[in-house]
Amino acid sequence: MNYKNWKSLFIFCLGIVIGTTFCMKWLETDFIHNGNLFTIIGLEITYSKERIISIFSEIDPAVKSILKYQLFFDFVFMAGVYPGIASLCMMARERSSNTLFRKVLVAAALLQILALSCDILENLHLMKWLNKPVIGNEFVLYHYIVAIKWILAITALIIAIIPFLK
Repeated sequence: MNYKNWKSLFIFCLGIVIGTTFCMKWLETDFIHNGNLFTIIGLEITYSKERIISIFSEIDPAVKSILKYQLFFDFVFMAGVYPGIASLCMMARERSSNTLFRKVLVAAALLQILALSCDILENLHLMKWLNKPVIGNEFVLYHYIVAIKWILAITALIIAIIPFLK
């Protein structure tokens, strides 16, 4: 594929990301537990195992349903964000003349498959716990999965932006 094709894919993916982000942010305004708002980022990164168990066991059935919808929207979001990051890496590759950096960009693009896999596993964990709020030793693994996803995606974005700044 050439730069023009990667750019078209990027724009298509960006549309998916923008549309699903709007829907997910709208749904997130209803994430209420004991009168307080909770967030997906909190569920991913900052909340303790006990807090997640508390949220998932005590939330109103309507809020639980909204959270499930949000997790389904997240699967669509993933279909835009990771191919979008990969296409941005490939567009940056086309703009770079450094052979090593071009290889790094291809590797960063390919690693988005792993980032996508981690995000899918993350959502599957959340859905499992939402249906049955019992979290065992897999909580540590869950946090590793989340960390790998974020590190791969953010690193690829930063690396891909460099050739566009020159």
